Amino acid sequence: MRAELHTHTLLSDGELLPIELARRALVKGTKTLAFTDHASLSNVGRVVDEGRRDAELAAEWGMKVLCGVEITHVPVRRIDDVVAKARKCGAEIIVVHGETISEPVEKGTNMAAVMNPEVDILAHPGFITLEEAQHARDNGVALEITSRGSHCKTNGHVARMAQQAGAHMIVNSDTHAPGDLIDLATALQIALAAGLTREEADRALVETPQAIVKRRGRF
Repeated sequence: MRAELHTHTLLSDGELLPIELARRALVKGTKTLAFTDHASLSNVGRVVDEGRRDAELAAEWGMKVLCGVEITHVPVRRIDDVVAKARKCGAEIIVVHGETISEPVEKGTNMAAVMNPEVDILAHPGFITLEEAQHARDNGVALEITSRGSHCKTNGHVARMAQQAGAHMIVNSDTHAPGDLIDLATALQIALAAGLTREEADRALVETPQAIVKRRGRF
């Protein structure tokens, strides 16, 4: 069964209630899920608290659902502050919105994220550098290979940097709408298309998310 650790609900810019997202993900074969709505100091506590209520409901279906955040468009010098605030508010998974090529993310965001061991995933990091990938390896930050159409154009580059550095990779959908959800077969195709070997793809799809959940989750 698949794990998905980067999704959005109507608590930020997604289309679904958290519980509806959980149900639709379960039907797609996802048994481990994280709600990671966009967050900053303005809403981090609310996002975690409200998501947790539906995470408890989803447990009735045998799902493991973690409540997290995607720290998004925060000034580079304040990223560590918001990460610390998110943990204090109970965020179990912390994703940082990386320097994707399709949005005006502040330069230096990738480096700030990979230097902080409290960050679990650097999402869609665009033209990440080898140095940044090496810091991700050293600090246990997984680099995301994404199926999201607006961000996936640099998947191949991200994979190459991760391979050269020996950094962990993870495959996520960055779901915002029902049609964004993917099954295990599609996730495997995304990984292989990015240039991962089958062994690397298996790690990105199974071992890395399991390790993150074990490290951060309640399970």
